[in-house]
Amino acid sequence: MQEYLEVTGIVLKQSPVKEYDRVITLLTRERGKISVFANGARKPGNRFTAATNAFAFGSFRVYEGKKYYTLAGVDIRNYFEEFRTDIVGACYGAYFAEFADYYAQENNDETEVLKLLYLSLRALTNEHLPDELVRRVFECKILIVNGEFPGVPTDMQLAPATVQTLEFIRDTPSERLYTFTVSDTVLGELGRICDENRRKIVGRAFKSLEVLKNLC
Repeated sequence: MQEYLEVTGIVLKQSPVKEYDRVITLLTRERGKISVFANGARKPGNRFTAATNAFAFGSFRVYEGKKYYTLAGVDIRNYFEEFRTDIVGACYGAYFAEFADYYAQENNDETEVLKLLYLSLRALTNEHLPDELVRRVFECKILIVNGEFPGVPTDMQLAPATVQTLEFIRDTPSERLYTFTVSDTVLGELGRICDENRRKIVGRAFKSLEVLKNLC
């Protein structure tokens, strides 16, 4: 009998397959980004229905196949149910997941991206942190984690507090990232820097970001 593999991960997205099934894109600590087939997940009352929704985080037991892994069991630790009633927060979360999906690869060590994504989703549920600040911190840090952050811009006139904030994001582990707030001036400068970095380095449009722009 084939042994299953247990991975810790978060659902980045899910797609319908046939009449009742789903395929989920799962960002995992052990195998990087993988595609997982969930049999019957779209049937009412199926044990995998909630566990295959976007943002579900926990342990997934899977069998490896030629095209997909197959979901055999789950132990979800956080469904991020707050996003069911927070449409804007859910859109920010979808953007973070799409950004992580862009960078993540199969059989790659994605521990830091997984950690950053999970903690950023948690930060979105913190009523004391502005969603836009969480977004800008995430955008900076995911470039840093993937070795593509160009550093503090030298061709922009920045407030000293903005420089300090960028250095803090660069040097601080993800576990301690979301422990501060900034002024509107600093947030605006962070926004311009992140938008420029995304344009130059990533160079692609994110569907979820377009939706977010229409909402905010």
